[in-house]
Amino acid sequence: MKILGLPAALLLILISAACVTINVYFPAAVAERVADQFVQDVYGPAASPAPAGSPAGEPRSSWDGAARIAVAALNLLVPPAHAQADFDASTPAIQKIKASLQERHKALDGFYSSGAIGLTRNGEIAVRDLNSVPLPQRNLLRKLVADENAERAALYREIATANGRADWEPEIRSVFAERWI
Repeated sequence: MKILGLPAALLLILISAACVTINVYFPAAVAERVADQFVQDVYGPAASPAPAGSPAGEPRSSWDGAARIAVAALNLLVPPAHAQADFDASTPAIQKIKASLQERHKALDGFYSSGAIGLTRNGEIAVRDLNSVPLPQRNLLRKLVADENAERAALYREIATANGRADWEPEIRSVFAERWI
């Protein structure tokens, strides 16, 4: 097997560098800020978002020094292209859902306080202790929970649709689930 000479290696690097791929990633940081504001609008000014679970900055890499140098050299030849995605959560349909969630929260607030209901990891609410609710209010609570979960699902779907990215719905749900809590 013949070892490639320096000119052939340079040609291979140039051909590799000529390949350009533009990826539009889910804008998690923007989505978190939007979700924080949305949750505060629904729950009221007393609600304060939890700090993000990951430290700021770039994710850590397990690459060794030589690979980092090679990537840096390629980036000098062909700078990476990043597509910035807008994140829209202010359509009339979303505003209507927000108003409905705000109104329903007034009715749900006492149930949260008593521990009868709580938040789930999937961005919904669930009945935790139906026995803590007086019998005449149990059907009302079940209806409030069902209506709340239906509108939360509609919210996540509508935000994804407003951004032209239906495939973002699971990520939107996940961000909101964390922020509701």
